[in-house]
Amino acid sequence: MRSRVVVKWGGGLITEKGIMKTVRKDVLDSLTEQLDRCLKANLDIILVHGAGSFGHLKAKQYRLADGRVREKNFEGELTQDEAIQSVRTDMLELNQHVLDALTRRDISAVSLPPHKWARNTGPNFQGDITMFGQSPSGIVMITHGDVVECDGPHEFGILSGDDIVLRLSRELPGVERLVFAMGGVDGVLASPPNDQGEGTLLPTLKKEDVFTGEHHSEMDVTGGIGLKVARGFEALDAGVEVYLVSGERGERVAEACLGLEVFGTRLTS
Repeated sequence: MRSRVVVKWGGGLITEKGIMKTVRKDVLDSLTEQLDRCLKANLDIILVHGAGSFGHLKAKQYRLADGRVREKNFEGELTQDEAIQSVRTDMLELNQHVLDALTRRDISAVSLPPHKWARNTGPNFQGDITMFGQSPSGIVMITHGDVVECDGPHEFGILSGDDIVLRLSRELPGVERLVFAMGGVDGVLASPPNDQGEGTLLPTLKKEDVFTGEHHSEMDVTGGIGLKVARGFEALDAGVEVYLVSGERGERVAEACLGLEVFGTRLTS
């Protein structure tokens, strides 16, 4: 069986965080080049990407993570139902940018938006994970965070890409590593960044360790670094190696995917 790696490109990595619907094309091209390196090393890749400024800003504005909100006191002109469709459309647009970047490297890919196959939120969401393991070798399967329908009074909610990567890592055969590619940091930090933007990196992280993380409250609606670490430890408990590395520097994402020594944070039991 070929080795498989699940990779998460953070939304704040591939988009400009504070500018609505703006892609960081240079970062996308670098990440795609690294992904190509992994494919040529005979790794099967499943790619999950975040929303960044294509989804989180609007989702925050219309409280989509809270589900159906009866009072209509949003600072905007849309209803929640209109906002759902708008966010889904924006996510498909971002996903197309990702697909276009892969096409420029002659990488074949299949995209499966969660609102078409998943239901409910959190790590116990419902959906057929097995289809991500059925593609021919060399074909990258892609999905992303999304607004999905939910059972019960909430009616809908945000399914985080961090919950998706956990399920993919635990349930698909052959998954050896889960790699979180992040923007703005080299990994998990023991102390906040200083005036120069530098913090104390934790090369390894155990469950009992104390760490800090920058949470962009104006944009994040799915938990930030804390959720990544929590889901990462759940994947680690299932026997999957977990790395959190910068997606902006060198070829750290490829190095982590290939199991090489890499500058970043590795979760340990």
